[in-house]
Amino acid sequence: MTRSARDPSARPPRPDRRMLLAGASATAALTALGFSPEALAQQGLRLGEAEGFSFDALKIRARELAAQPYQRPASSRADVLERIDYDAHGKIKFKPEMALWADGPSPWPVTFFHLGRYFQKPVRMHVLDGGKAREIVYDESYFEMPQDSPARELPRGAGFAGFRFQESRTGHPGRKGEALDWKKNDWVAFLGASYFRAIGELYQYGLSARGLAVDPAVGGKAEEFPDFTHVWLETPQPGAEFVVVYALLSGPSVAGAYRFRMHRGKGVTMEIETALYLRADVQRLGIAPLTSMYWYSETAKATAVDWRPEVHDSDGLALWTGTGERAFRPLNNPSRTTASAFVDANPRGFGLMQRDREVGHYLDGVFYERRPSLWVETQGDWGKGAVQLIEIPTDDEIHDNIVAMWVPDGPAKAGASYAFRYKLHWLADEPFPTQLGRVVATRLGNGGQPGTVRPKGVRKFMIEFLGPALEKIPFGVKPEVVLSASRGTFSYIFAEAVPDDVPGHWRAQFDLTVEGTEPVEMRCFMKAGETVLTETWLYQYLPF
Repeated sequence: MTRSARDPSARPPRPDRRMLLAGASATAALTALGFSPEALAQQGLRLGEAEGFSFDALKIRARELAAQPYQRPASSRADVLERIDYDAHGKIKFKPEMALWADGPSPWPVTFFHLGRYFQKPVRMHVLDGGKAREIVYDESYFEMPQDSPARELPRGAGFAGFRFQESRTGHPGRKGEALDWKKNDWVAFLGASYFRAIGELYQYGLSARGLAVDPAVGGKAEEFPDFTHVWLETPQPGAEFVVVYALLSGPSVAGAYRFRMHRGKGVTMEIETALYLRADVQRLGIAPLTSMYWYSETAKATAVDWRPEVHDSDGLALWTGTGERAFRPLNNPSRTTASAFVDANPRGFGLMQRDREVGHYLDGVFYERRPSLWVETQGDWGKGAVQLIEIPTDDEIHDNIVAMWVPDGPAKAGASYAFRYKLHWLADEPFPTQLGRVVATRLGNGGQPGTVRPKGVRKFMIEFLGPALEKIPFGVKPEVVLSASRGTFSYIFAEAVPDDVPGHWRAQFDLTVEGTEPVEMRCFMKAGETVLTETWLYQYLPF
């Protein structure tokens, strides 16, 4: 899971994509579909023969594919692709004038990514209109590249690695109200395996989503990364306020059909429907997986490991359970890979949040304070299962080391099928905010009291909450701190207003005494009488 935090177009090394040719026999059908020969000649994209398409047919295709032995998508000239490294790939640019729908009818033109060392498997791209699909044929002339680029050695029709939607041709308003140039700005990108991501309302890329996670962090078994092998881009109707994309997923253990209905508004909203069919047994089947980076925050940082105060794309996992409880779990950068499970039934939603928006907490020009939060809004019956959080050690910001996903209850056996619907909200915050006090900081220190010898094995915790419910506490009244832990004992427990004159800003303070190095699972919230005032703070403390 490696990528550059400084390049908003870079992604983990997970590939895809490929195409076919068009012939003169397609001219009449092209005209009927709204693509006149003149428009094709002007745009320059070459299209293949027309074929029928429907989402129902795609599901059938995925089911039939799962019943067959897996075949890895063929890539051409691996020796050449290996030479298209990070720097060489960055010099290959798709020409904006060649973009699909550069002149309409869609407000959002589509450009394509080139193959390279980290994206070697081609994805077969299609344009869809009126129930008919035509493959978009790769041609070197679509791209600007240096004369000595290894990409020039690839064979004809080598294929594409992925695609992205550019901002509206009419000019989407930017952060400062200026109209964005669509040729230089995009708002959603699909690149590598089943990875995709979107820009948030603060106009910054950050974490990614995936179509599916297969066996992440399963001991003794390598994680599997199924690919979106085929993509269909539906031609929007005049005046449409959304785009629709279909994708076929295939991997050694699974095949699936996906439908994305994506809306560019304050941020980006995606309505996703998927049908999955298992080829083989899967130990950990991750639905709606989110992938992010957390190196360190104010909670914990190795001495002088980096000059910046904090480095992370996300700082916590937010939960809204089926029973209505709101919870927040600050992220860890553990010394060994850990997996946490939050058992639930029909969860209302979950997401990886970037709650800390203070520029001074990062002091970097890559805008960590503007990275999007990503919320999964469940739809329909998700049944029993657990939101699982995978945390992987990292010593740099270039590695995505966090995965959050829903894992259905029960064994995921070969021959099983699943269907899910959900929405993804790429925003600055949760789409359905609570009035409860929310966790805004978790701070750790040595336990005990100032002016005394600090006892060993005692850790002090300061949890900051902020929210409307805490603003209503009468003067002179302190909320009650409610604590529990899987092991250890608490002492010096109290609540106090944070001395910054911010209404509704409170903190809970306590010491934890614990022996050994095994993880400690903790819970904390504040209440007044029987009234809950805050969401539940969840934390996995790793003694050292």
